[in-house]
Amino acid sequence: MGPDNHGSAQRAIKYVFDLDGTISDPAVGIGRSINHALRCFDYPAISARDVSKFIGPPLDDTFRRIVGSATEERIVGLVAKYRERYAEIGYSENVIYPGMVEVLGCLDEAGIGLALCTSKRSDFAERILARFGIRDRFRVLSGGDIGISKEKQLADLLDRRLIDKSSIMIGDRAVDIAAAKANGLRSAGVLWGHGSLEELRAASPDFLLASPHALLEHAHMAEQPLPSVNAP
Repeated sequence: MGPDNHGSAQRAIKYVFDLDGTISDPAVGIGRSINHALRCFDYPAISARDVSKFIGPPLDDTFRRIVGSATEERIVGLVAKYRERYAEIGYSENVIYPGMVEVLGCLDEAGIGLALCTSKRSDFAERILARFGIRDRFRVLSGGDIGISKEKQLADLLDRRLIDKSSIMIGDRAVDIAAAKANGLRSAGVLWGHGSLEELRAASPDFLLASPHALLEHAHMAEQPLPSVNAP
């Protein structure tokens, strides 16, 4: 799905946020919705401890990893069953990370343009942001769909001049960092989501952020680099 330009877009977009694992923790809703889809096609359920590894990439890629060899028709069916439950209740099982509402509010009110780029379908992303009362903080929202990578989403935002090369992609998984690099954007990996420090270091983001409030520190430092984390 294409990006939704919400309200005025005159403000330059500085930060492009991922949603799952960056703004909110979707583990409960995603895990239960994956297992709903798997049960519908007689596949074994995944365990709660394995859910994290499937948060971030597009749904079709996730189901290919889980079930192995499968026809495209079967993958489409699994995604449809997942969305069936997610639309009814799964989206509401998201939990926003502590401090995120305040941080987004401070950035927005300071005149810093914010965008969202998520592999989630845009209607689900809209409902999640609205549930937490933060939809109006984002000037642009780009949602994904089957066959649409985050790399393509960012490329589309650049092509449409909704973001530019000074924008910084912020996410918790290697896929976020790789998508930014492929489009010539800087990136920041967050350490409160579902990607491990090892995964993020291997992806080589420009910065690592230990907490949402680190973004406020950057916002008050003009063109200084984002705070980085030098973990042992």
